[in-house]
Amino acid sequence: MKHQNQNQEFRFNEVLFEHRNKEYGAYVLRNESDRILTKALFVGVSLLAAISITPLAISAFKTEPVAEEPGGVIIDFMPEIPDTQVTPPVTITPVKPATAPDVKTFDRTVPTPSRDAQDNVKKDPVPDDAVAGFTNHFKGDVVEPNTHVPTTLPVSSGPVINTPPPTIQDPVDKNKIAEAGELGVEANFKGGIDSFRNKVMNNFDGSGFESEEIVKTTVTFIVEMDGTISGVKANGTNADFNNEAIRTVKAISNKGTWVPAKNKKGEFVRSYFKFPISMKFDN
Repeated sequence: MKHQNQNQEFRFNEVLFEHRNKEYGAYVLRNESDRILTKALFVGVSLLAAISITPLAISAFKTEPVAEEPGGVIIDFMPEIPDTQVTPPVTITPVKPATAPDVKTFDRTVPTPSRDAQDNVKKDPVPDDAVAGFTNHFKGDVVEPNTHVPTTLPVSSGPVINTPPPTIQDPVDKNKIAEAGELGVEANFKGGIDSFRNKVMNNFDGSGFESEEIVKTTVTFIVEMDGTISGVKANGTNADFNNEAIRTVKAISNKGTWVPAKNKKGEFVRSYFKFPISMKFDN
């Protein structure tokens, strides 16, 4: 089968290179491709086998060196075990409890009442120098009197510093509206009063008003501690103008658009705010 394939390839090459220069390298390479591949396969297998066997051969010829003495006796080195000194156990002597001093004592315990108790039992008088205890022992030593004298601290002659008592601040009354004299910082619109004035002018609906004179009103409201407003009122002479002014101020005063006022302690408080409005409508 192999020879048949080679013959077919040879015939194919003859047909392919007919009327051409057969000495060209491609013709030779195609005819000798099988031999070249076989040779390359053999060389690759040989190199792989050599690489695999080399570590085994090296480990087989490698031997550990041994030391020889002049007489030809082989000595195997053994690690030296250091001499360890055994520390003898330490004997711990128990501490004997100190004996209490032998002093005069008298029994101060109250006897338990019983039906069989005897009255008028003669007892030994208690010495004046005995101390209270749980037994009667009148032959002990005299108790030493207490001679401890408490030490007194030296009195300094330096300046006397009078520290005033701490002042307790009253909590802020959330229902109280602060007056102008109590404010440290007045309430203000975020962005400034000019921004608030422009918003009022842009949102004011003046389509239903016809007047050659200037219409005026003053809008008064309360700036709450959370930045909202309440109690919006207008005191102008034109009722329709007042209602539109109130509507406009409420529409542009959402929560968080106002910065509440602060008192002189730096605490947020409720306060009044007045804003005058004057407009002229052309016919």
